[in-house]
Amino acid sequence: MKEHSVSLDQKKLEQKLDQKLAQNPGNSAARSTVVLNPKGVSAEDVVAVARYGATVELGPEVFETVNAVRQHVEDLAASTTPVYGVSTGFGALADTSIPQERRTLLQSSLIRSHAAGTGPEVEREVIRALMFLRARTLATGRTGVRFVVLENLVKLLNAGITPVVHEYGSLGCSGDLAPLAHCAIVLLGEGRARDAEGVERPVPELLAEAGIEPLDLAEKEGLALINGTDGMLGMLLMALDDLRDLVDVADLTTALSIQGLRGRDTVFAPQLHEPLRPHPGQARSAANVYRWLKDSPIVADVMNEGSRVQDAYSLRCHPQVAGAVRDTISHAEVVAERELASAIDNPVVLEDGTVTSNGNFHGAPVAYVLDFLAIAAADLASISERRSDRMLDKSRSFGLPPFLADDPGVDSGFMIAQYTQAGLVAEMKRLASPASVDSIPSSAMQEDHVSLGWHAARKLRTSIDALRRVLAIELMTAARAIDLRAPLKASPATAEVLEAFRETVPGPGPDRFLAPDIEAAVQFVAAHPWSNHREQD
Repeated sequence: MKEHSVSLDQKKLEQKLDQKLAQNPGNSAARSTVVLNPKGVSAEDVVAVARYGATVELGPEVFETVNAVRQHVEDLAASTTPVYGVSTGFGALADTSIPQERRTLLQSSLIRSHAAGTGPEVEREVIRALMFLRARTLATGRTGVRFVVLENLVKLLNAGITPVVHEYGSLGCSGDLAPLAHCAIVLLGEGRARDAEGVERPVPELLAEAGIEPLDLAEKEGLALINGTDGMLGMLLMALDDLRDLVDVADLTTALSIQGLRGRDTVFAPQLHEPLRPHPGQARSAANVYRWLKDSPIVADVMNEGSRVQDAYSLRCHPQVAGAVRDTISHAEVVAERELASAIDNPVVLEDGTVTSNGNFHGAPVAYVLDFLAIAAADLASISERRSDRMLDKSRSFGLPPFLADDPGVDSGFMIAQYTQAGLVAEMKRLASPASVDSIPSSAMQEDHVSLGWHAARKLRTSIDALRRVLAIELMTAARAIDLRAPLKASPATAEVLEAFRETVPGPGPDRFLAPDIEAAVQFVAAHPWSNHREQD
């Protein structure tokens, strides 16, 4: 049996990047360089930097744009008119005037006090997305920072220096303050960080090695570094990158389960979907399953037999469920695109040079769709688990042995694999409870309604990992069921997938140590080597 000790995240990234390069060398998710300019970036750019380590370059117009806006801030700093974040305190202390000689200390004190996270460290890809998205906003020129602030943040990314950011600390309003502060404090030569190899080292040593001078922050710059929705947005963009793949996986595992359960393909015919119920996602999932089942000898045998009129809901209604997931993803993509086009800061510098307070840092739009996606992921996992359970039940599997066991009674087969699925689905249902409907007031009731978007994003990441594992177990189960249908064979397209899968996970036989097989199936799903069969956008 093969060794399965490589971590899911690293193996997935390596395989997925190789695949993207092979399929489309021009895809920005596979590019080695991303150019940052005042007009913004794409979702693919964020994924390229966060997950694949793309180098960030500053476009030629960024220097002029950032410096021109900075002049407005310096003019206001020299005046006697109080301006929030420039010459006053923050939050509930917004009405406290700060003398000019104390304003540099004000900005660095803000960073130190707000770097107050705790708990486990956040994943490297999340932190890189966080930093890149903050750099994106600084590059718009709407925040009023000096060019050197943006330049040094980009240098951190390109050097592979990753600040230590903790699980807890953000309320999603005013943005992801604590996580961003843990990034910003590294720019001061303080805090904690890891090098490109993931080794924690003293921050001054890391900066010196990368040729980065620690910053002395000027007026407005502390706020500009931490006042944004970058953490929740970065996690949303990566979640969408994952879910687009996983809903395709669900179409495949459904087609496999239909064959394992001797189901029918008629309900996936095009005339039953777009003309009758024109949800785009439903039509696409139905088309995917229909294509996977094309020319299936198992399905042909079922149709010739003619003993059943219709299949259970978990088979028949897959397009309706997976299609709703697809349409939820589409809505979330719209929100993500809008947020990517935003310049989130408070106060913000308008085009005429006015510096004004606003509420754009509130994470509600992003938090809502993060919660919607957690609901969709949980339901997609739930219907997958029902298909697996059906294949293990001799009274509902149409001729398969109990639990797909080699010697029922002596062997338990996949009995407990379904328990594992059920446990994952139960966890996902709990995580589907929305975070965005909650709020705990902060800052002496100045910030009396918060989004908890960071919390919504963190639980969605857990849900996506669970969904991948649920689908992997369905893949294992359906593959074994199809093997037990011999001499009947699966459709040519799914047979090709099963052949590749059997190179990783052995076929039916006596009970064996099952956990490594499950992990190998998870890795197989993460790599999705069948993608050449997927419907192209």
